[in-house]
Amino acid sequence: MTQTIKVIGGTAHPALARDVCASLGIEPCRTTVTRFSNENMLVQIDENVRGADVFVIQPSCPPVSDGIVELLMTIDALKHASAGRITAVLPYFPYARSDKKDRPRISITARLMADLLQTAGTDRVLTMNLHSPQVQGFFRIPTDQLQAAPILCDYLRGSRDLANYVLVAGDVGESKDVGHYAARLDLPIAIVDKRRAGDDEVARAVHLIGDVKGKVALIVDDEVASGGTLVEAARFVLEHGAIAVEACVVHAVLSGKAIERIEASPIRQLIVTDTIPLPARKRIAKIQVRSVARLFADAIHAIHDGSSVSRLFR
Repeated sequence: MTQTIKVIGGTAHPALARDVCASLGIEPCRTTVTRFSNENMLVQIDENVRGADVFVIQPSCPPVSDGIVELLMTIDALKHASAGRITAVLPYFPYARSDKKDRPRISITARLMADLLQTAGTDRVLTMNLHSPQVQGFFRIPTDQLQAAPILCDYLRGSRDLANYVLVAGDVGESKDVGHYAARLDLPIAIVDKRRAGDDEVARAVHLIGDVKGKVALIVDDEVASGGTLVEAARFVLEHGAIAVEACVVHAVLSGKAIERIEASPIRQLIVTDTIPLPARKRIAKIQVRSVARLFADAIHAIHDGSSVSRLFR
């Protein structure tokens, strides 16, 4: 493509957008977001984007609904400004857990998000580590899902001796994703069989598949929200003979009392990425943040020039 690359950082995570632009060697596209006293919003693109290849970076983080509306308005504004192609860059996809109708009379909200993005004028979507892979199939436009495993595994290999480690899937559903880490790190796998009742975000571990005795257990998951599941899994593997527990999670949602739970837990380090902004009050000593900016910049460059995005998964 010969069009100019333009990267717009929404108000949800401007630091990530700046880091992506720095990796691309460009300046962020200027925009203005105005919030009126009646809680309405106005998004204006402050430079010419006619014919440009535009990437709008906006992860899902508090205030979630405001961020979604801002993203949709930005895409609509770009459409009316005759942008050549619009890619919604969603490092953490909104409502990714609402991917199925598992009870009567509820919304499949992840599908609704896909519909809204397409209706607003999105031509392509770029995201990372969807909670449920099938969400990718909700779109009728090209959708690329990046994996954080290469970044996290590189850090793990370079920061510690993994000879006595075992990877632990926090639940059966996570076992396939843990396989990506196991293949890269050449480590064994154990799986915590947990059961969740209702919507109270509290899961109970009931069985352990595999052996953690005498080993450092490294729990791997796609996200940590309230921290209850993660802490429960940490205590469970220690009860089954693990000598220490660490955790590696892509999306650091860390809602509610998650920080307090993790601080008081036996987890000695939690490694996360910056797909979601981590405010200063949540940056405790136990948490180590790895940047995904370079990976997203490489993906944006690949999409722009028509080269392979899948090569970034290797």
